[in-house]
Parts: sequence; structure tokens; C-alpha cells
Amino acid sequence: MKAGVAGVAGGAVGKRQKRMPRAVREQQMLDAAVRIFGQRGYRAASMDEIAEVAGVSKPLVYLYLNSKEELFTACIRREAAALVAAVRDGVSGGGPADRQLWSGLRAFFTHTAERPDAWVVLHHQARTQGEPFAAEFTVMREEIVAFVTSLIAEAAREAHRKPELAEREVAGLAQALVGAAESLAGWANGDPSVSAKEAAATLMNFAWAGLGELMEGRRWVP
Repeated sequence: MKAGVAGVAGGAVGKRQKRMPRAVREQQMLDAAVRIFGQRGYRAASMDEIAEVAGVSKPLVYLYLNSKEELFTACIRREAAALVAAVRDGVSGGGPADRQLWSGLRAFFTHTAERPDAWVVLHHQARTQGEPFAAEFTVMREEIVAFVTSLIAEAAREAHRKPELAEREVAGLAQALVGAAESLAGWANGDPSVSAKEAAATLMNFAWAGLGELMEGRRWVP
């Protein structure tokens, strides 16, 4: 058992008998599961260890969440919703499209840095363990891509350029930007010296300059 997990487990066991509302207890189980799934991987994670870290009995985990598969699905859904909410909240203040995108990227990288186990569960575990987990990740990703698509389309409208970027082109740019953000999050989380602000600035410098050229009507051609 990893030292970090062992430390949590040791503290949790002493609290095992404490009564608390079902909703709170369930979140406690999900917190423990995200940590174990993130550190061990879905296949290697055990329900015994998850129960130990959560400070509950294994039968109680099954009573609340039925199976390892359903527990993992619940983790994916909770963390996906939290990530989408963080990005949306990051741009809730409005303003020019480039500032909204900047705020959204900072929120994305801040969230993934603060919840590295959750990001591993979403980006590495959910995508690679087959169905139904991959489908849950796809739902989250499509929501973020749609949001970024709207920001890029708004930026094109703000530029007042004719003709506007084609819908298909905007969709492709959004896919590329989200894919780059996902890769960059892994890089940033692997290097403690990289801040969320630096990661967001790296992507903005890479992507926004190119978008600006497109909106000015200047395109690269082979």
C-alpha cells in the first residue's frame, strides 16, 4: 500500500463507527474510490482497500454502490460533472471571447492540478477500460468541446471578418484545442514547477495566435 493511502486508511479506521448522513457517507466512499482508482488503476484497485480508506465496511460499499463497476461509473460521473462545472464557472463573468477562453483554460488546469487522481480516472482510466466507462468520458468531452466551439464561434463573430469561419472548421479547431489541453494537463501534472497559469498561457500562445491569423483571413496553405 502506498504511504499516502496507508496514512489515510489508518486515520479512517478509527472513525469507522461514526454515524453520518447517507449522502455524506457516499461522497466519502467516492473520495476514497477516486484516490484508489487514480493511484492503482481500475483493474488493480480492490474494494477492500477502498472500504478501508473510506472508513467503512466492504458490505456497506456494496450496499450503497452495488458493484465495483457501478462505483467506478459513479466516480467518473461525479468528477466529469465537477470538471465541466469548473470550466463553465471559470468563464461565467463574460467579456471578450479570448478572455473567456483564457479564464476557462485557467480553470481547467487549476482543477486538474488540484485533483490529479480525478484527472487520471477521467483521462487515463475511463478512456482505456472499455464500455461503459469510455462512453461516460465521451459525454464529458463532448460537452467541453461544444462549449469551446461556442467560444471560438463567438470570437469569429467579434472579429467582424467576412466570410466567417465555416462551422466545420470551428468544430475542428475546438477538437484540436481540447485535445491539446488534455495532453498539456498530463504534462503539467507531471511537473510540479508548472503552474495552472503557465499551462494555460502556453496553450493560449499556441492556439490563439493561430486563431487570430484565421480571423484576419490569413491561412496557411500547402
